[in-house]
Parts: sequence; structure tokens; C-alpha cells
Amino acid sequence: MIQKLTQRSFKYYALLVVSLLFPLVGFFVYAVQYQARFFTILAAALSVNIILLFLFYRRLKLKKSELKLQREDFFEKANVMKVELQKEEGAINAFRQKILAYSQLRGFVEKVSMCLSLEDSAQTLCRELGRIFEHGDATVILYLMDAATGELAIVAAERAQRAVNIKTKRGDVLDHWVMKNLQPLHLEDTRNDFRFDMERIEKEAERPVRSILCAPMIVNNKLVGVLRLDSPVPFKFHKEDLRFLNAAGDVAAVALENAQLYDRVEDMAIRDSLTGLYLRRYLIDRLQEEITRHLRRDKRVAFVMLDLDHFKQYNDQFGHTAGDLVLKHVATLMKEHFSSPGNLLCRYGGEEFCVVLSECTKEEAVFLAKGFVKLVESEVVVLRRERTPVTVSAGVAVFPDEAKTKEELIQRADQLLYEAKRKGRNRVCSV
Repeated sequence: MIQKLTQRSFKYYALLVVSLLFPLVGFFVYAVQYQARFFTILAAALSVNIILLFLFYRRLKLKKSELKLQREDFFEKANVMKVELQKEEGAINAFRQKILAYSQLRGFVEKVSMCLSLEDSAQTLCRELGRIFEHGDATVILYLMDAATGELAIVAAERAQRAVNIKTKRGDVLDHWVMKNLQPLHLEDTRNDFRFDMERIEKEAERPVRSILCAPMIVNNKLVGVLRLDSPVPFKFHKEDLRFLNAAGDVAAVALENAQLYDRVEDMAIRDSLTGLYLRRYLIDRLQEEITRHLRRDKRVAFVMLDLDHFKQYNDQFGHTAGDLVLKHVATLMKEHFSSPGNLLCRYGGEEFCVVLSECTKEEAVFLAKGFVKLVESEVVVLRRERTPVTVSAGVAVFPDEAKTKEELIQRADQLLYEAKRKGRNRVCSV
């Protein structure tokens, strides 16, 4: 635009100069050909033209100065507009990133909220965070507060959508800092941060850690756990990642607390509130599963039915509270004695208990049952400051040697239990 104005002004002044010089040329030719004295008039006209040209020259310089100022003003406005456009573009990109983050957070909330149990919630949480951050070498770790000890306890850990084994089961110094201060932590490069002894942390964890994101999960001013991402690569995470992790931690805290509540309610529905053992209806459902599994693998499953001897005497002599203490005492001994993985302990009803022994032969089951009978007999219970002996009787049956269905297995063990009662109690009966 400025270039066009300059060309237009140049054409205007060139035309003006030509229009002034053309009469002078004519006068000069006339004076040479016809009248020599006409040169005086020509000199006067030439002087006037020179003055006019000087004035035009000055005006032209002023115009050029004005055009130069206009040009500078134009470029200044163009630069301002360019900066504003860059700002607008940055704002648009930031807005797009926020939309993407909110979309990811929405999907994260939907998937986590669909989980009911704590195990499913923890696994979904780690898996979705790993997918969102898309860092193949980053490890996602979830710690929850242990209500019994008041310390952190690892619940789930994943890297590249696969479960990993983390040595620091109770968290390291970084996790404890977040737990203590209830503040998120972002370390771009652990080698440049002198607040923590990273050599010791890496030695305990047995893996390199260079960049870290760590956020507390809080519900109603109560710490639920700590959510952590770490990577062996420095500068892997940014401030926006920390903001997202913090928001995800708030959502995860509510979901995990609800999952813990669900697990407690579900546990109450299948466990006896007095002894902590499984209830009879749960046993019936699980026993069929165990029988089917063992039958498919051609293995034996043993069923032990237990009954407290002369239990009514404890209630009559010391009251029902004393009877509850005896039941809890026997249940505790059962948990200690039949502690092998896969065993299923149940309060069958009243003073009756039962144990499902996974992949157990008849000889092994009888040996375990006799050992438990002796254990109960050796452990004296103090009721109202009086040392009171407690004994149990047991019947042992094995599937599929002695029964073909779960009902037959239970009935056979019950028959053997009453045979032990008839033979004098405090003993084990089997075929």
C-alpha cells in the first residue's frame, strides 16, 4: 500500500515538472529563432521555475518523510497484530489442550466409576493413567492408606499396561513427603533436586528414577492414598501433567473410597461378624466351584466339619458373652492352623465350623484335623478369671472318593462328625 502511494506521488511530481519545463523549452526555441531579447523573459521564467522546483522538492521531501512515518507506523501495527495473532493462536491451542484434557478426564471418570471392587478400581486407575500419559517407560503406582498401621501400602503398579513388581511396598521418601505435606510433587530431574537422597531411593527401589509426578488423594480432608508416576528419563513430565494427575487423584480418591466401602459391605454379606469366617451360604456357592475345578484337574478336595464339645455349658455357666469368646477363640486358631492358600474357612452355624482343604488327600486332611483338635485342647480359655478347657470334634470326607456332589460331601463329613461325638468327643473320625 505504501509502495503504491510512493509511485503515485512520483508520477504526480514528474508530470508537474514536465508541465513547467515544456513552456520554457518552447520559449527558448522562440528566442533563438526570432527574438534574442526574449531571453530576459526566459531567464525570469526560468528563475520562477527554479523557485517552484525548489518548493516542490521541499514538499516532496516532506511527503517522503510522512510516507516513511506512515510506513513505520504500518509495520508497527502489523507487528502488534502479529503478536496478537500469536497470542490468539496460543490461547486457541491451550483451549484445545484443555478440551482434550477434560475429554480424557471425563473418560477416566466414567471408566473408574464403573468399577465396584477395590481391586478392579485400582487396576483400571493405573491402566487408564498409563494410556492417557502414553509414556511407555513410565511406571504408574497406587498407594493406599493402611487403616491398621497408618502407613502407605501398595495396591497396584503398571508399566506399559503390564503389572510390575515394586520393591518399596510402603512407599519411599518422596511418597512419604507427599503423605506428610498433603501437597503434589513434581521433579523434572531428580539429579538437580537436592531435597532428597535419590541415590538411596534408587538403591532401595532397584530401578532408575529421574522424573517424578506424585499427587495425594484426599477426601473430606482425609488422605486416602498417593498416586505416583515416575520415569527413568529426565524432563518427562510437565506442569500440565501434574495438574491433570492432581485432578485425576481427586476423582480417584472418591472412587477408591467408594470401592473400599463396597468391599466392606460385600465382605459383611459373606462373612460372620463375630468370627470373621465365611458364612454358610457363601461356602455352598464356593464349594461347587472348588469341586468343579478339582474335578477338571483330577485333584482331591477335603471337607472337614468341626463342632465345639459341650458348647451349651459355656453359655449356661458363664453366659452368652463367654460363648462368643469361645467361638472367636476357636475361629482364631482355625485361621492360624489352616492358613495355607486356597483353604476356605466357614462358620457353618451355631458352634459348628467347616474347612475346605484345596488339593488335599485324605491322609493330609486327617493329619491337619487331628493337629487342630490337639491345638484347641492345648489352648485354655480364661472365662471370668477361670481357666476353662475347650475341645472340638471333627469329621473328614474327601471328594470324589467318598462323595459325588457337594451335598453328599457335606452330609458325609457331618455323619463322621457325629460318629466322633458318639465315640467320646475331642477326636477326628474318617472312613
